[in-house]
Amino acid sequence: MSLLVLDGVGRRFGALQALRGISLVVEPGELRAIIGPNGAGKTTLFNLVSGYFPPSEGSIVFEGQSIAAVSPNALVRRGIIRTFQITQIFASLSVHDNLVVAVETAMGLHMRPWISRATRAQVQAKVDELIETLQIGNAVDRIAGEVSHGDQRVVEIGIALSRAPKLLLLDEPTAGMGDHETRHMTDLIRRLNKDRGIAVLFVEHDMAIVFGIADRITVLDNGAMLAEGDASAIAADPRVQAAYLGREIEAIRA
Repeated sequence: MSLLVLDGVGRRFGALQALRGISLVVEPGELRAIIGPNGAGKTTLFNLVSGYFPPSEGSIVFEGQSIAAVSPNALVRRGIIRTFQITQIFASLSVHDNLVVAVETAMGLHMRPWISRATRAQVQAKVDELIETLQIGNAVDRIAGEVSHGDQRVVEIGIALSRAPKLLLLDEPTAGMGDHETRHMTDLIRRLNKDRGIAVLFVEHDMAIVFGIADRITVLDNGAMLAEGDASAIAADPRVQAAYLGREIEAIRA
């Protein structure tokens, strides 16, 4: 069974048709990129999949069930977890405590006035696992608002991982990062996808990253699907070159 299926999805805002006729399938364990020029509809698509508003037409199905009218919180419980372009962490807490809060919330402990020693040990074990996965041990005791932008984005992904996602939606995961931070983030995304089998749907403007890690690429333009395929098919598509990539494709090929 496919993990996520969009069939003829569209979204209108008054007279504006932001998306139209979007049909795509994300399989379990797939690493899929969504690309396109500004205003192509990428964020709107993410908003539909993550439940921030329903489609005006068409259907969205996750694990065989319609999610077109399901709230974002309910979708999180089902396994659709989203990060945003703007980092969302507790800036005044340490990196470690950000992860503790995330794990406690995922385990339903955040409203309890008291947690047993055994449960606290379970929380710490999960936090330690996240720290190892994120490879962020050198920053774990620092205040999250004081670590680098790249480390903050990694912490944000750690918070998402605490909810055991089946589908991880990443909105420009490497935006604003230097080369070292970008390599760390792309390596993390690869490991989450290949080692843990988490399906990843990501929006990214850095074409070297897109063509370097994505299994499949969906190209949007003016609210519609322009093309879909693997990196070689997208790079060779004259419609994509004309509408969006142009010289960037030639640079990647070189």
